[in-house]
Amino acid sequence: MSGRAQLMWDEAVTGYDFGRDHPMDPVRLALTRSLVGALGLDREVEVVAAKAAGESTLRLVHREDYIDAVKAASADPGAADPAYGLGTVDDPAFAGMHEVSALIAGQSVGAAEAVWRGDALHAVNFAGGLHHAMPGAASGFCVYNDASLAIARLLELGAERVAYVDVDVHHGDGVQAAFWEDPRVLTVSLHEHPRTLFPQTGWPEETGAGAAEGSAVNVALPAGTGDAGWLRAFHSVVPELLAEFRPQVLVTQHGADTHFEDPLAHLAVSLDAQRAVQVACHELAHTHADGRWVALGGGGYAVVEVVPRSWTHLVGIAAGRPVDPATVIPEGWRQEVYARTRQPAPRRMTDGRWPVSWAAWDAGYDPADRLDQAILAARRAVFPLRGLLA
Repeated sequence: MSGRAQLMWDEAVTGYDFGRDHPMDPVRLALTRSLVGALGLDREVEVVAAKAAGESTLRLVHREDYIDAVKAASADPGAADPAYGLGTVDDPAFAGMHEVSALIAGQSVGAAEAVWRGDALHAVNFAGGLHHAMPGAASGFCVYNDASLAIARLLELGAERVAYVDVDVHHGDGVQAAFWEDPRVLTVSLHEHPRTLFPQTGWPEETGAGAAEGSAVNVALPAGTGDAGWLRAFHSVVPELLAEFRPQVLVTQHGADTHFEDPLAHLAVSLDAQRAVQVACHELAHTHADGRWVALGGGGYAVVEVVPRSWTHLVGIAAGRPVDPATVIPEGWRQEVYARTRQPAPRRMTDGRWPVSWAAWDAGYDPADRLDQAILAARRAVFPLRGLLA
């Protein structure tokens, strides 16, 4: 197996563009790729442009009538059918929508193939992580669910156990739905509580169905949760589950919208805590999945201040060249940011909170604390189903 990481990138993914006033601004992808280059990380990875996902691949997750509806809206945006979630406020139709959505999906599928076949130990597609798309509908800025497609491709190639860990601020509902009855896939989502955030799903009681009962895990965090609480929740749930499940591949989704500056949500997590979870995912892949790690992007709407730095850290960790949080960002990149966005760029690769710390669950918990209640609810809902102590 090659120890070299792959960065999946095709400039054309920046064509995933819902329009000028939409929060999902593709400049976040272009600026991330540019920052990766400015810090020299693209010399530490193999940059690969995978082919777009073909129709047979898309059908691993999505219904044929939905794919046809996306194609029709892509050819004529005015004909978009809202019954399929297309042409809505969240998911406006645009020319070429099918092609660019399939291209992003192809990068995640290509990442999964490279890791499974041993062409790379780790692979990153920060343009991916579009975790809300359902088998028959677009949802939450997501047209094709590249995360689900990558997992489905791993299963098609012979994987028997794939773990998916989603730390986006929003519930990973589309991936959970795709594998709701499939015990080969463990889905774990840490997200803001559905009472206060889209998509209003991801309650701890959602645990999977049939033979897969106990294969869906949801940690619903109270609004306002910060670094110490977020990290405590992650480390109180994820490592034990992965140790029990023994995945052959770890797929992770790193939406940057948990950040305290994100305009669409209500958690209070720093860039430094996001980096800490990325480091933890890397370590967990090596501990439990022979190092096989597919890392995806996701949400993130502070498109200058947060997203490029967060996902550049992700690339560095996957490449085996983690970026020191104290690193000063090159002036050339900062000038590019201003030229593209007329916004000032951050100066360092940190929010000034590194190193971050948290209290381990084993040291005890407070039953009156809202965060500990959220962790306990997730553990009680799933751990006994998996033979673990809640």
